This record gives sequence, C-alpha cells and structure tokens, in this order.
Amino acid sequence: MSNKTTVVVTGLGATTPLGGDVPSTWSALLAGRSGVRKLDWEGVEELPVRFAAQLAVDPSEVMPKQALRRLDRCQAIALIAAKEAWLHAGLKNRTKKGYEADAEGFEMDGERLGVVLSTGIGGLHSALGSYATWLEKGWTRVSPFTVPMLMPNGASGHVGIEYGATAGSHALVSACASSAEAVGYAIDMIRTGRADMVICGGTEACIHPLQMASFGVMRAMSTRNDEPERASRPYDKNRDGFVLGEGAAVMILESEEHARKRGATIHAIAAGCGYSGDAYDIVLPDPSGAGQAKAMRRALENADLTPEDIVHVNAHATSTPSGDVAELNSIKAALGDAAKNITVTGTKSMTGHILGGAGALESVITILTLREGIVPPTANLEDIDDEVDLDIVHGEPRKIPDGPAAALNNSFGFGGHNVSVAFKRAL
Repeated sequence: MSNKTTVVVTGLGATTPLGGDVPSTWSALLAGRSGVRKLDWEGVEELPVRFAAQLAVDPSEVMPKQALRRLDRCQAIALIAAKEAWLHAGLKNRTKKGYEADAEGFEMDGERLGVVLSTGIGGLHSALGSYATWLEKGWTRVSPFTVPMLMPNGASGHVGIEYGATAGSHALVSACASSAEAVGYAIDMIRTGRADMVICGGTEACIHPLQMASFGVMRAMSTRNDEPERASRPYDKNRDGFVLGEGAAVMILESEEHARKRGATIHAIAAGCGYSGDAYDIVLPDPSGAGQAKAMRRALENADLTPEDIVHVNAHATSTPSGDVAELNSIKAALGDAAKNITVTGTKSMTGHILGGAGALESVITILTLREGIVPPTANLEDIDDEVDLDIVHGEPRKIPDGPAAALNNSFGFGGHNVSVAFKRAL
C-alpha cells in the first residue's frame, strides 16, 4: 500500500466559452453545444481564420470596471474562476491569517495555502495594447500597470494576494500543457508537506488579431469560416485544425486529512501526474508518440494505478489531422489491452483550445465525469476516421460504471511538453 498523502479535490471553478461557471459549462458539454462563433472585429475579413471560442460571459459583466483597468483579461478571468472554486470548496471568509472555513471553529494559517496558476501566453492583450498606445499617443500615456498585466505569473500573483496564500505562488509555463503541470505541481506541494491546500489551475485569453494571424500562417487552425460551430471535430475524417479558445479553470486541492478535518465535500481524488519531454521539435509532436505514452505510464505509476483501473481518457484531441490519431496510438501503447475497455472524449470540440488553460479546464471536466458518472460527447464527429479504433464517445453522453474508477486527462504542448493527470472517483 502506498504511503503517499492522499490529495483530494474540494472546489471547482471555471469561466469558459460555454458558460460563466462550472454548472453552465457542464450542462453545455452534456448537450454537445459548441461555444465557437464568428468574430466581429473590424478588418477580420483579412484574416485566414475568422472565428474562435470566446467567453460566454465577459469579465466586464461580473467585475468592477476599476479593477479591470489594472488586470489583463487572462488575470481577470483567473480571479473569477478562483472565486467560484473557493466558494464551492466551502471557504467563505478570508482572515488576516488566510481564511476560515465553514467547519465551526476551524481556521488555518495562510502559510499552509499555496497557489499554482499557469498560462501559456500571458498578458498578450495588455502587451500589444500598451504598444499601440505608445505608437499613437507617446510613451507617457502607457499604463504603469503594463508590466504586471503582461507577466505570465500575474494571474498566480493576483490570486495569491486575494486569498492570502503565502506557502508559495507559482506559474508554470509549458504552452498547452501549462495548467496540467500546475495540477501536478499542486499535488506535489501537498504530498511533500509544503502546503495543506493549493489553489491550482490555468487561464488564457489571447484571442487577438496577431495570435489569429500567427496560428493562421502556421496552418494549425481550422479554416471552416462558413460554419465555425462545426469546425472543431476531433477524430472526424474532415478535421482540418484546432479552434482557438479562451477561459480559465481553477481547483482547490488539499490533503484528505485537511479536507475531512474541516468537513469539506470531496469531489475526486487527484491521484497523480506524469510528465515527459519529446526533445523532437519546437512545435511538432514526436510522431512515434513515445513521449505521450511515457507521460501516461508515469501518471499511472505516480498514482499507484494499473491500466485496468482506467475507465476513461479525456484526450488532448485538438482536431488536427495528425495529432488526434497519434494520441490514440499513444493511449494504446500506455494502456495495452486495457485500452479496448475505456471511453475517450475530446471536449475541445465544444470549448475550443484554451491553450495554457486547457489542462485545468479538462481536469475539471474529468473530475465531473467521474463524479457524475457520465462522459460528455465529442461534438461534430460525423464521419469517424478509419484509423480510429478506440471507443470515442460521440452523439450522446455515455454513462460509465458505478464503483471504483479512475481517468486520465492528457495535455500536450509546443516544445514537446507531455503531461497526463490521473484522477480517481471519490467513494
């Protein structure tokens, strides 16, 4: 039996292209509804891709205008998601020491509370907006908050300040694997005794003409401009690239002992995390899939799980012609014969690809899948690729069996970053 500290999930928060919170996002996922829509920018017709998965609820609708002047968009939505997760975990009132929970008389020093909140790009809107201001009005009109607004660690810093977290504030940057790494690091912080509780997750908000143009010239994104809601279609024969999205997702992780002491509801067990590096290409994954399979095997080992324990994989599945099937081959390599018994889904078909925030959002989705016992469908999968030979959930949601169950959430990023996070159902 493992002597590792059991790490549990007690709070979930998200703001996404499908909804301004976790319940609305989950409902949309089960309905198979796309959050992708056409962009209405001036001059958008000049871009090769004219659609994206923008937030369903703009930060200006829920945050004071004065606060938003000092925050990049990615920082604002991180704070929104963190607040939902905080309240969902039953943590109501901040104190000078940190916070106090619902459990009568329970109080904890902020020195036992940490933050790991990642982004892949950071404050792109702030950086480019300030540059435009300089060109148009001169350097004296540039916002004095430009630097903290563009910093990749800005979101983590703001969340740490908001909740008095002094055990450590971290921001891991590894492209589209960033927030999956954040979850893994949070697990390690608790296991090694550096914190009793960690606010972890990720955020991204870089739907900007420059970003659209950059990915467009790479030919990485779908160009299905006439029907954007059907553009992201993992495993479909006619998939032609990913769809850019924005959003934030945050979880409250804590030791099981700490959670039970304060009477928290446990939604899942954050069982472990595996990492690997391809060392192959700065943007292309290793076509052999060896690194991806290694990350999954390491996640199983770190979580004290076997391939037979896995009932579901939330795949990275970005809807690229080569990436989707390559990941399925990696899953088969990691799980062996047990891969025939799992379900697989690709939820980027509805949320778009939130880059550095994707791993956290899909961790939330994986947790809900285990808790609710139902797998959201892969949307827009109409003509399944001949090379697909695993059970891809599509058309309708699918129930998974009751009882003990575990799932993997995969996230892979430019630079050859491979991360797989393992979750177990809380019984």
